[in-house]
Amino acid sequence: MQYSPSRRTALVFCGTGAHGAYHAGVLRALQEAGVKVDVAAGQGIGAAAAVLAAIDGASRLWEADGVWRSQASRRFYRFAPFRWQRRARRVRGSLWSKLLGAPFDANPAIDAFSHTVWQLIRGAARDAHPPRDAGRRYAEVLAENLGQPGFRELMIVATDLDARSDIIAALLREPYRRDFIAPRPGRERRAEALDLAGLGRDHALDVMSAALTPPVVCEPRLVTFAADGFWRGESHRLCERPASVNRLFEELAAAAVSQLIVVTAVSPASAPHRLRAPRLDLRSRLGEFISAAEAAALRDAMDHALLRFDSSYVIRPVHNPVGPFDVSGAYDEASDRRHTDVELMERGYEDAYHQFIDPVVGASGDHITRVTNESTY
Repeated sequence: MQYSPSRRTALVFCGTGAHGAYHAGVLRALQEAGVKVDVAAGQGIGAAAAVLAAIDGASRLWEADGVWRSQASRRFYRFAPFRWQRRARRVRGSLWSKLLGAPFDANPAIDAFSHTVWQLIRGAARDAHPPRDAGRRYAEVLAENLGQPGFRELMIVATDLDARSDIIAALLREPYRRDFIAPRPGRERRAEALDLAGLGRDHALDVMSAALTPPVVCEPRLVTFAADGFWRGESHRLCERPASVNRLFEELAAAAVSQLIVVTAVSPASAPHRLRAPRLDLRSRLGEFISAAEAAALRDAMDHALLRFDSSYVIRPVHNPVGPFDVSGAYDEASDRRHTDVELMERGYEDAYHQFIDPVVGASGDHITRVTNESTY
């Protein structure tokens, strides 16, 4: 079936680290074209894009003083192993292992996105930095404005290492909210589904922060659950799972989504005899593994999407030399020059028009308008 703006549509962001710049460019194009979206969903750094898009704050990703044009983005996932671990009571092992820790630091990215969200929802509050209850305030703002122009339902995913399962945080309108938290055979739904309009109202930014924390290379995010929830005040270690896009698809299908627009910065496999020399630094090796895992997971998920959704579309670059941890850009052998994350953002903008807006939305007969102030994307 063809694209139709009347169907319930989810915009899904996949990726890690620097690939979030590509999301920003795609979002800008979709906003300009007035593409209708009912649910913003994401995994990895895509969760941050979804959190901002849900409250009409996506422009903070691409503006001149926004996240991906600021100098702060150059410090995302910096190499910083020699530091005392936060919340050391959860770190076991020798003194040396506690000092060494994980090689990369996710806190600069978490702080940047949390601060951006807080600036959008703070209202008359005088706090310059997100307070402890910022997650609850975010959920309240979204719940109060759901249905208004620019606001949309939210679904993001992270992985709970202690529970050995995914955590799905969502704020959905009825009747989809009721179905989201309803019991399911073979699963303890209360342990994995965080209703941001109910008992999970405090954890929107917690799950976003966990999704911004790549596994193994960064220390997991320690999240303390509500005392009146299933985990009764326990503190669990949460992080990203690069292959969690399939879980997002499953939950979106259960929320009656019939149309998907998926955004990923991982390019498809190269043609034969196009292999490039591998980069030997740690950041590149880890980035290649995460990109490969995401590409394989997305391919499998899209195969299953044929059975779950009426239509699904993928926006992705034909070629992208920038890896997940190349926040300052990367040298590309094919073009013999350096590519930056700002250039990746512009590529996302162009790809959105060439791959989806012009051929799909335009062919559907839906009226495309360029807007400047208010959007329906």
